[in-house]
Amino acid sequence: MRMIALVLGFASLQVLAQEATETREMIGVVGGRAALIHLHAIQRPDGSSRLTGEYLVLPTLQQRFVEGERSKQLGVTFLKEGSSPIFYGRPATATLQGTWSGGVFKGSRFGPSGQQRERFEFSEHFPSMSGYGANVRCETAEGRYSSTLAYAIEAGKLKSIDWRSKAAPGEHPCTVSGLEQRPFEGGLRFVSGRCSVTLRDLGDYVRVTAEDCAAMCGSQGYLEPVLIDRRGGCQLLRPQTR
Repeated sequence: MRMIALVLGFASLQVLAQEATETREMIGVVGGRAALIHLHAIQRPDGSSRLTGEYLVLPTLQQRFVEGERSKQLGVTFLKEGSSPIFYGRPATATLQGTWSGGVFKGSRFGPSGQQRERFEFSEHFPSMSGYGANVRCETAEGRYSSTLAYAIEAGKLKSIDWRSKAAPGEHPCTVSGLEQRPFEGGLRFVSGRCSVTLRDLGDYVRVTAEDCAAMCGSQGYLEPVLIDRRGGCQLLRPQTR
């Protein structure tokens, strides 16, 4: 029995090794509204993919969860949409049907009765920020979290950046500064060691996110994504499900 268990374990590992997983982020529109979508794809041996993820309607920050499949041929994609990441036993609130090919995912969004509601189109290619310039200093706070973000950028070149936060209880801090710019397509990226801060142009907003910055934070400190509007004001990127 032990040998059978070992054989089954190795077989499971081989199956997992064959399933390549990747995450894609795309910017676009749903109807006339700007939106941002994240899709996690698990590729099957036959070339098709199982998809899960969510998209965010800007600027309302309405979050919608999706799951479905993408075919190998022509990238035909079908996604069920819901207000919760758990779809089992819950009816879809809508479906996204279209094609995902060449870095573009486009098609139509249908209601639960099959009626077409609106067109959508997303692209993996974010706008260049090579000409971006701003002097930003803003504070955000919600619940037990607060942060201060300050940066100066001229013609796409970093002059300075300082991002600090605190999380209660315990006032666990984060302090990210002294970053250096790295080449990055479709945005701006600043790095120190493993820590990176990325700016993306989302149209009416610039989104600022941090990744792998735990070494610059307290044991329970963290940095929440921030949206910067055209006037330099900022707000936490906290999705709302409806």
